[in-house]
Amino acid sequence: MLQASSFMQQARELGFDLFTGVPCSYLKPFINYTIDAPELAYIGAANEGDAVAIASGSELAGRRSVVMFQNSGFGNTVNPLTSLNAIFRIPVLLIVTWRGEPGGNPDEPQHELMGQITKELFDTMHLPYAMFPQDEGEIAPVLRRAVNEMEHTGLPFGLIMPHGAVADHALKTPPQPRAITMNALSAPNWPVTLPTRMEVLRTVQSSARATDALIATTGFTGRALYALEDRSSQLYLVGSMGCAGTLGLGVAVAQPQRRVIVLDGDGAALMRLSALPTIGYERPQNLVHILLDNEIHESTGGQATVSHSVDLAAVAQACGYPRVIRAGTLDEVAAAIDEAGEELTFIHVKTAPGGTKDLPRPTVKPYEVAARFRAWLHAEA
Repeated sequence: MLQASSFMQQARELGFDLFTGVPCSYLKPFINYTIDAPELAYIGAANEGDAVAIASGSELAGRRSVVMFQNSGFGNTVNPLTSLNAIFRIPVLLIVTWRGEPGGNPDEPQHELMGQITKELFDTMHLPYAMFPQDEGEIAPVLRRAVNEMEHTGLPFGLIMPHGAVADHALKTPPQPRAITMNALSAPNWPVTLPTRMEVLRTVQSSARATDALIATTGFTGRALYALEDRSSQLYLVGSMGCAGTLGLGVAVAQPQRRVIVLDGDGAALMRLSALPTIGYERPQNLVHILLDNEIHESTGGQATVSHSVDLAAVAQACGYPRVIRAGTLDEVAAAIDEAGEELTFIHVKTAPGGTKDLPRPTVKPYEVAARFRAWLHAEA
């Protein structure tokens, strides 16, 4: 049985200092230790997929990260692991507990099937993995193998943790609640003629500083941003729907001196609405979260989302975003961006559907987009 301090100290020596995930009783010593350790950062995610995206953003920005979760939550990570990490080549270390291990510690019935297929899931996703170290002497070799594999493949590496692998560590740090600022939001009063997505994105590009990082959600948003002007400072998600905000959170936390602009969509935001409270709690001052809301899933045929019946600006405010703005015109969008950067900002923009005819797909490969984005982030750091 290991001490949490032994593993964490050796992991930190290899550059792992940002931890994120969802609690499991097997992980209790690790999570408690990271929360208590001032030299480490822990971001509690609402679900496992969000945690993968947070760690991925951090890795792109130069900060090695670890994602910890129960194997029953493995399913929540399949989308980002396969359509974000795999195609963009973003390596993060995964510590996955082995609940329901065949022949192992008796467990609850909901863990039985996942326990049987945990290793198969890694194999199916073509992700390398190893068993979690059993004694102090195994820590360094296992971590070195993980780092070598990640550097060679560009893929996440998994450690499967069985029951009783780590000795208890009592949590000493009390909860740190953060007050929500509920300033009066003006009632929605959108103009009759809404700006188009292309117009808003053009305004964002012209308003962005040379050092701003732009992260665009999947679908037409990323394709339109690319079509307007391709830049090394821009990352176009082509999958991992709903992960733009948490990926941006990871970049913003890893590089607090840089303004990070996330271009989200209503369908994507609704898919992972759990991202808003996590971002709202962490409150990176340098993150600008712009929601382009046309009330439809346009890239899949124009099916309606439910954003027409949801006040997403009010949701963001209730989740802890200290600065929330409804921007109805292009001038208001430009002004909101110009004034952002001193506190976490959410800008809600209603856009008109359409304007997608002959919209090109990026010709640069996703892993090439990530590589140049990573290099730009490091060069500009």
